[in-house]
Amino acid sequence: MKKKILAIDDEKSIRFIIENTFRKDFDVTTLSNGMDAMFFLQSGNLPDVIICDVEMPVLNGFEFIHRIRESGFFDEIPVIMLSGKEESADKIKCFEMGADDYVLKPFNPKELIARIKRRLESKELYSRKGED
Repeated sequence: MKKKILAIDDEKSIRFIIENTFRKDFDVTTLSNGMDAMFFLQSGNLPDVIICDVEMPVLNGFEFIHRIRESGFFDEIPVIMLSGKEESADKIKCFEMGADDYVLKPFNPKELIARIKRRLESKELYSRKGED
């Protein structure tokens, strides 16, 4: 069974790249803003990984990650933030809010896949240790 990725980005081209690059190995859902993503998650859709843009209309990436980490229901889902900004302050803020990784745009799709696979492997190893 394919792992599920939720990709949130207001740029159609980024959603297109993620969908077309990842759909061979993953079940990919793309949404254009954080509010739609919140409704998606609250409807019982639980992805294995979330890729989220920092700068979006309606509900930006900072507010999105704040809400999902605050809820307690989605703590186990790794979140990879995407941003066109290289400022350390934005990276630090994302990590302090609970992001698992931070990737600069434009990104190499192969690098992003490698980061996602690594997150999923770490998550599975951590889950297995809890069962011992």
